Amino acid sequence: MKRTKNRGRKFMMYVLAFILSFAGSVVFKLKYDPSHGKYKANWNDSVGTVKNDLAYGDGEANKFDLYLPADRTKDRYSLVVYLHPGGFTSGDKSGDAEMCKWLCSRGYVSASINYTLFTEEHPESNVYTQSVDIRNAMPYVIKAAKNYGYPIKQMAVAGGSAGGCLALLYAYRDTDAWPVPVKMVFEAVGPSSFYPEDWTMYGFDQNTKETNQAAAGLFSKMVGKTITPDMFGTPAYDEAIKDASALLWVNENSVPTVMAYGKYDKVQPYLASKKLDRALTDAGVKHEYIVCEHSGHGLQNDNREFGKYMEKVVEYLDIYLPVEN
Repeated sequence: MKRTKNRGRKFMMYVLAFILSFAGSVVFKLKYDPSHGKYKANWNDSVGTVKNDLAYGDGEANKFDLYLPADRTKDRYSLVVYLHPGGFTSGDKSGDAEMCKWLCSRGYVSASINYTLFTEEHPESNVYTQSVDIRNAMPYVIKAAKNYGYPIKQMAVAGGSAGGCLALLYAYRDTDAWPVPVKMVFEAVGPSSFYPEDWTMYGFDQNTKETNQAAAGLFSKMVGKTITPDMFGTPAYDEAIKDASALLWVNENSVPTVMAYGKYDKVQPYLASKKLDRALTDAGVKHEYIVCEHSGHGLQNDNREFGKYMEKVVEYLDIYLPVEN
């Protein structure tokens, strides 16, 4: 009994370490802004307006903010949805305001969406249920934009950290549910899969009885399905994690992608991003994979590479989601 309790405590330490570190990762360079305002809007009514707390369901978290450009003369608009970070346990759409205002200043309708966080009040929440929140929200965002006089023709989805994970899932997995075509996705440091050998920062690559049990417990919580250590490395494991793993949805029809990761990330697995890069390459998907060689989860030590990431975001937006004149 004592040994069982010790194993349980050690597992909870893994879970707590993940939640605390991930939740504390609220993103990134836009908080620091080495570009000196290049990717921030001088926001006023001549640029756009914001409609706050629009509903997409009955849940407390089922709300989104809509950013509408001042120019209302176009017949069709493009939408960019940006999903907030916070380790699946914290964060809020309001934290995306600067990004959404910048996108709006470029002529896009933009939106930020809340999703039900994993908390004491909502222990049932997980990566999959949060991705369903996002999927359910999109038609409401499109409808609201139209009702305000901004009919949406096409869109992009984006995010950081947990939001990056959810953006990838929507872009790669939920193609049959898109209310309008998704033309591209951009994200930073979003976990794309749940293979123990990639999660070295928690020692899950050690492949011991203890670490396998800890990995199975944590990933069960993340994906919302019961995972046992004997499933690792089997088709049954891939099936269990698929609905929460963007990597497993990549194919030749996946949308163009811009992504950035820190080589010394201690929150989510850098090695998983290498698998995602390889899968996109093998499928022939146009993408940019930017590695910040000296940074962790916050991409804090590579201003030049982060600048390259943002430049590629702008380049891909101009190519795949151009603003109509």
